[in-house]
Amino acid sequence: MRLSLAPRQDTCQRVALSRKGRVAVEPVAQRDQAVAAAETVALVLDKDSPLPETNADVEDLARRLRSHIDRLGVMVPKEEPALHRAQQLGSAAVPDGYMPSRVHLVKLAEAAQELVATVGAHGTSRPMRQRGRRWWMPPINLLRGTVFAVAFACLVLAASVPRT
Repeated sequence: MRLSLAPRQDTCQRVALSRKGRVAVEPVAQRDQAVAAAETVALVLDKDSPLPETNADVEDLARRLRSHIDRLGVMVPKEEPALHRAQQLGSAAVPDGYMPSRVHLVKLAEAAQELVATVGAHGTSRPMRQRGRRWWMPPINLLRGTVFAVAFACLVLAASVPRT
């Protein structure tokens, strides 16, 4: 049985009318990372799901689980033992051979499942903010106005200097 490993469209777009009547396209919020990881874990750990048939399927599932571990890793504190275990399993290569590769895939799925539970226990599905100073980003029109004012001041200054 061939598993469907096609990537999903996470960044769908929604079309809406703006105030001026033109069509504006804005991104829709991405899926919850914990739910997406739980779905991938279910592909591996469910009793009804078959084992992957080819090595390419194992590699694809392992790649997906590694990406989920990376995405969930920013949502939990760095001191979590579940995070360290999942990152260690994720950094290891998939072993050669039929049984060792499937066993590694199951261990990787269990580590991802433990990380999903840790994210659920912390009660957040958003990434934790890094400590530090966040710089204020001015709106683009303020920047344009500032550039115009500086250019105009330079023009006035250049016009007021006497010619020799």
